[in-house]
Amino acid sequence: MLYSYLSMASKPGILTDWPWKPLGSFKYIILVPLITEHIYSFMVKDEDIDVSKLALFPFVLWRMLHNQLWISLSRYRTAKGTNKIVDKGIEFDQVDRERDWDDQIMFNAILFYLGNIYVPGGSHLPFWRLDGVIITMLLHAGPVEFLYYWLHRALHHHYLYSRYHSHHHSSIVTEPITSVIHPFAEHIAYFLLFSIPILTTVLTGTVSVIALAAYVTYLDFMNNMGHCNFELIPNWLFTLLPPLKYIIYTPSFHSLHHVQFRTNYSLFMPFYDYIYGTMDKSSDSLYEKSLRRKEESPYVVHLTHLTTPESIYHLRLGFASFASKPYTPSTWHMWLLWPVTLCSMMLTWIYCSTFVVESNRFHNIILQTWAIPKYNIQYRLKSQKQSINNLIEEAILEADEKGARVLSLGLMNQGEEMNMYGGVYMQKHPQLKVKLVDGSSLAVAVVLNSIPKRTTQVVLRGKLTKVACALAFALCQKRIQVRTCIIN
Repeated sequence: MLYSYLSMASKPGILTDWPWKPLGSFKYIILVPLITEHIYSFMVKDEDIDVSKLALFPFVLWRMLHNQLWISLSRYRTAKGTNKIVDKGIEFDQVDRERDWDDQIMFNAILFYLGNIYVPGGSHLPFWRLDGVIITMLLHAGPVEFLYYWLHRALHHHYLYSRYHSHHHSSIVTEPITSVIHPFAEHIAYFLLFSIPILTTVLTGTVSVIALAAYVTYLDFMNNMGHCNFELIPNWLFTLLPPLKYIIYTPSFHSLHHVQFRTNYSLFMPFYDYIYGTMDKSSDSLYEKSLRRKEESPYVVHLTHLTTPESIYHLRLGFASFASKPYTPSTWHMWLLWPVTLCSMMLTWIYCSTFVVESNRFHNIILQTWAIPKYNIQYRLKSQKQSINNLIEEAILEADEKGARVLSLGLMNQGEEMNMYGGVYMQKHPQLKVKLVDGSSLAVAVVLNSIPKRTTQVVLRGKLTKVACALAFALCQKRIQVRTCIIN
């Protein structure tokens, strides 16, 4: 049923693509006129300062940061496997499809900017009004949730699903950014829906900067949280306040919607699924099962480390657009990110513990990449040698405790001066069950497979490196004579 339902996605409707799709990475240029006018109005024009207009673009940056934090948290937790919901990896097509998650933030920024100029009462908003906050909460819990439920059910009708909503449901394993991956036409409908509380408070004069920012942040928070592939709502919350299960959904609740399609249509409040009988019967059991799920035990661990402060962006935990390209630390946008880079450096210095970068599954074999929070320059300092070796040793013991069969030492973790290619740990812990390997093992295997089967003699020329010695040993085990010609 799963694949037959997905096969319906073959008729893209009108307004499927975003208007700026042809611009590619240059799409942000459409914001330049708005930002320019924004700066000009405060530096040149002699007028009262509009706090709501002043806060618009900082709020756009906050939304992007908020979403990126959810992305990094989700990928870290999913890599560890704790409380995981769907036991399946993410396809490359999904990564490409979800890379433009900031389109909806740009779309909202343009509409908010136009609303500030042309909607009566949309400018010079007060900083805080309690009545506006209450009205926003009531309108969201009532009309917004109700209308979204029926809009969502309509989008699952064959006609609309095959032309629009199937794009969102192409992602069976969801990430936080999956929540905003919709055709342009759907985002128009969603904005009209979510603007009900906003326009009501604007037209009644009860809107405030705090209420508007808090409501949009709430939408982002709940959207991101509900599309995580791990359960994070604690059970004690529903035990303490049982009615919460009707007004707060969980990641496992919405995950079932992406798997089963015909259940759990609600936005953030499952209340309407209970009323109209579309609540998936396995929602509670999947929630309990996900909470009980322990951290995954890897079969193979690759132990690497950070290279430069900017290399953090090229991890899967960072920015996918950076990670998909070769590392170029001298680019201009890297300099713009230095405040974030400094924060990441402080975090690695404080945390100072090996962390999981990513996890991949090949049938029943789980391969994880772990990273030591040290940079290349630290590996060259004698004062850092002991602390780095301690981190490597702790990682090896942890992998051994988790039942890993193989641990490969990557980059400078396998240096001869550092730890004798891992031999130091084998001598110190002879009872280790995990097998330590490094890059030379793979190089030797490649060379061995390239040697014809009937070969009886091999000549090795050049300096006898670690790889050459390992190759000679492997050849001797195959009863092949090895001659060396050392060149100084």
